[in-house]
Amino acid sequence: MSDNKIIRLLKRVMVLGILLILTGIYLHMYEPRIEAMGVTGILISAGCVAFGMILSLPTKIFITFLLVKREANMANTKANLPK
Repeated sequence: MSDNKIIRLLKRVMVLGILLILTGIYLHMYEPRIEAMGVTGILISAGCVAFGMILSLPTKIFITFLLVKREANMANTKANLPK
């Protein structure tokens, strides 16, 4: 897989994670059925937030590493160019 495809995939996973976090917050704050469920409802909304965080955080770190690697390669290319 090329770097561009990996970055696109990771961006999609990151967006999915952020959407899960927002869904969990919505369920916890505004959904009356979740409130009526008691502890089970809290676990459902907390699970959405937790799974969303699991999906979003590592991908950000990996994308940062890829960007640093790309910048280092570009710097090496510029340094090797004849003047």
